[in-house]
Amino acid sequence: MALTTEEVRHIARLARLALTDDEVERYRGQLSGILDQFEVLNEIDTSDVPPTAQSLDLSNVTRPDALRPSLSTEEVLANAPRAEDGYLRVRAVLE
Repeated sequence: MALTTEEVRHIARLARLALTDDEVERYRGQLSGILDQFEVLNEIDTSDVPPTAQSLDLSNVTRPDALRPSLSTEEVLANAPRAEDGYLRVRAVLE
């Protein structure tokens, strides 16, 4: 599927790219080649392949939860840039 120069310029405009005429021609060839490869893939019969979200099984690598002692209020506030009345003092986000 060969893209036209105007289609490449439109894609560049959507991507907010400023392309020279030489770049438009180079990308026109490259993008057309990519679309040709998708056309080849479209010709493959996948009617007996079930739809899947992942081709490999997913597994999370997590450590088991373990109880540990937490820091005391004094230890936490010792590293705080600002503290007030036993709490972290932060700048207001909403008025």
